[in-house]
Amino acid sequence: MSFRKVVRQSKFRHVFGQPVKTDQCYDDIRVSRVTWDSTFCAVNPSFVAIIVEASGGGAFLVLPLHKTGRIDKSYPTVCGHTGPVLDIDWCPHNDHVIASGSEDCTVMVWQIPENGLSQPLTEPVVVLEGHSKRVGIITWHPTARNVLLSAGCDNVVLIWNVGTAEELYRLEGLHPDLIYSVSWSRDGARFCTACKDKSVRVIDPRRSTVVAEKERAHEGARPMRAIFLADGKIFTTGFSRMSERQLALWDTENLDEPMGLQELDSSNGALLPFYDPDTNVVYVCGKGDSSIRYFEITEEPPYIHFLNTFTSKEPQRGMGWMPKRGLDVSKCEIARFYKLHERKCEPIIMTVPRKSDLFQDDLYPDTAGPEAAMEAEEWVAGRTAGPVLVSLRQAYVPPKQRDLKVSRRSLLHEGGAPATGTGTTGSSTGSTTPPPTLPPTTNTTRLSAPPALGTGTAATPGACLRGGAAQGAGRLEEVLQEVWALRALVAEQGQRISRLEEQLSRLENGHV
Repeated sequence: MSFRKVVRQSKFRHVFGQPVKTDQCYDDIRVSRVTWDSTFCAVNPSFVAIIVEASGGGAFLVLPLHKTGRIDKSYPTVCGHTGPVLDIDWCPHNDHVIASGSEDCTVMVWQIPENGLSQPLTEPVVVLEGHSKRVGIITWHPTARNVLLSAGCDNVVLIWNVGTAEELYRLEGLHPDLIYSVSWSRDGARFCTACKDKSVRVIDPRRSTVVAEKERAHEGARPMRAIFLADGKIFTTGFSRMSERQLALWDTENLDEPMGLQELDSSNGALLPFYDPDTNVVYVCGKGDSSIRYFEITEEPPYIHFLNTFTSKEPQRGMGWMPKRGLDVSKCEIARFYKLHERKCEPIIMTVPRKSDLFQDDLYPDTAGPEAAMEAEEWVAGRTAGPVLVSLRQAYVPPKQRDLKVSRRSLLHEGGAPATGTGTTGSSTGSTTPPPTLPPTTNTTRLSAPPALGTGTAATPGACLRGGAAQGAGRLEEVLQEVWALRALVAEQGQRISRLEEQLSRLENGHV
């Protein structure tokens, strides 16, 4: 009895990545060299922000998406920090507001002009001071307006109301060591953290308590990261005791053992996970790697299903991730990354190949929109709400349809019909000759001869000229020339067909 391996069905099995053309990249950008495991890049449907090298402080570029090509060295930056910028994050409810954390221990929130920067931006809208050491993590609340989380190297997590510049919650004593990553749950009721003590914690910020904790989630000493999935599970990346890179999936109700655990390779770069809640696909990018791996998370074992790998030549120093509402749905684009090289930013498009040009409902369920589900005061009061979903169907642009263009090689129906009904085209007796009868058609494709205008056609132009209709004669002469050309073509094709039929009959009779 033979067993055949069954390939798991998935609409994302053939997802492929493709970098854009060179003229659509952002060139001559001095990407930051700070030794911090941040993405160094943040993207929304209007702008791309990149942390860059700056003398005498910290700065980051904010470029409109359409401003591709070489970026001039004098292009204005956001440069209000006195120390290097470590992390940046766009507000999910306002595409012109971005927050930044820096080594100068401050968090700053900036308002970007509608068309981008025309001069250096040095004055933030608000400065949030509360950390005693550098601020390495910045992340906005997914559903409440103006709620911002910051985590510093002082092992403290602060939650701010940006609208009033006040500190809402100060979470001290929950982390004994450096915090590597913070990720909000889908509804913003909790967040999970990965810490240098190798523990993953689920924290309720409004009660300032640790809801669940997994010690030694990954045995290795190198940095790990944790993100919340849409169904409440936690996806982590880290290292084994033998310094092999790992992926793991955890159920927050039972953190004793991982639901799934996979080992990737022995590289030493930290793995940055990016999660798409609409498709349940996780993209994993290693710092210093030249590849992007993607996995589908499902309800059946082994839960983490490898899909494919996008590979390029250059290593990545950072990575930006476009929100779903900024993608081109008419091209079946399900993800877009902004890969940081040493001197440029290169967009990479992830596409699901589809033959149809229609909107693909299964690829684009309703996704989180730019509208906040509640105000900061409502969230503090205890309200919890999921994101306000929007349909991407309105963003669908059907492909441009070509106009139908008919190139008529013969215009006999315009000039031929009147000519056959008059006596001037016939002989001196005024009679017309009927068109030749074509042989019955066979399976062999042949060119059809146009109907003849009659005998004595060469005299027709002269007769028309004698009648004074010079314009009609010129038109008819053009038609006749086309008829003669077509007749010559038909005769030539007929000879070729005769020769081919003769060769075919010889082959059938065995006489080659």
